[in-house]
Amino acid sequence: MARGVLVWSVLSVLALPASGRAQGAGLGAAGELVDPEVLRVCADPSNMPFTDENGGGFENKLAELVASKTGRKSVAYTWFPMATGFVRNTLRANLCDVVIGYAQGDELVQNTNAYYKSTYVIVHRKGDGLDGVDTLSDPRLAGKKIGIVAGTPPAATLARLGLMRTVKPYPLMVDTRLAPSMAEVMLKEMEAGQIEVAILWGPMAGYYAKQIGNDLVVVPLLKEKPDHMSYRITMGVRPSDQEWKRTLNRVIRDNQKEINRILLDYNVPLVDENSRPITE
Repeated sequence: MARGVLVWSVLSVLALPASGRAQGAGLGAAGELVDPEVLRVCADPSNMPFTDENGGGFENKLAELVASKTGRKSVAYTWFPMATGFVRNTLRANLCDVVIGYAQGDELVQNTNAYYKSTYVIVHRKGDGLDGVDTLSDPRLAGKKIGIVAGTPPAATLARLGLMRTVKPYPLMVDTRLAPSMAEVMLKEMEAGQIEVAILWGPMAGYYAKQIGNDLVVVPLLKEKPDHMSYRITMGVRPSDQEWKRTLNRVIRDNQKEINRILLDYNVPLVDENSRPITE
């Protein structure tokens, strides 16, 4: 899902960027606006498992790693909901210098190299007759009450397969400062028997399935053709910050194993470039 090819569902609706402010005194190398002393992160204050104000998300942990590896003395956040205007009101306003998680391929930011690749997944309950289902075209899904976030790539696949008749749609845009994540809502409704299958972005599904209980099965969608369900995630910086991008690329390259450990601790389904699961 790249904002434009959606990955993390809310990324598809970000507003067009505004022009940057003039460079502030003392910030960054010549022509760049990056603070050399503090890692200034653009983030959503209530968007688990990615970020929250208490530092509980895996992107919070990754920010700490980046700060330590780039010689920053601390991490500071500019908080804004991951919704319309996020980039315009944070990165492009020069209030912060990096979005730790950003889908590859969108033009609102300049992408670093990808530091992980994940995929949409199917979630169902153990022993419900769906063991072994790993594609949306599996005939066992016909007639099942399926939960899907509207506007995400799997929704288009379900429509193409003629499965929308029994789909329960969930809203794409939710202010999680005021309401729970749709991933959490969906999996709790599965536990309550209101839906039988959930189709979600893997990092969200893995985290909330682990929180909710051990009877949920999370299956990566790695066989969907011609539709793509796996996407690369990068860090996002301003287009002008070329040296900063190179610095972050070095951090990613030199610390990939530690990055993977952080992601796997949060039950993020990781896959390599050949769609093989990464487990360590």
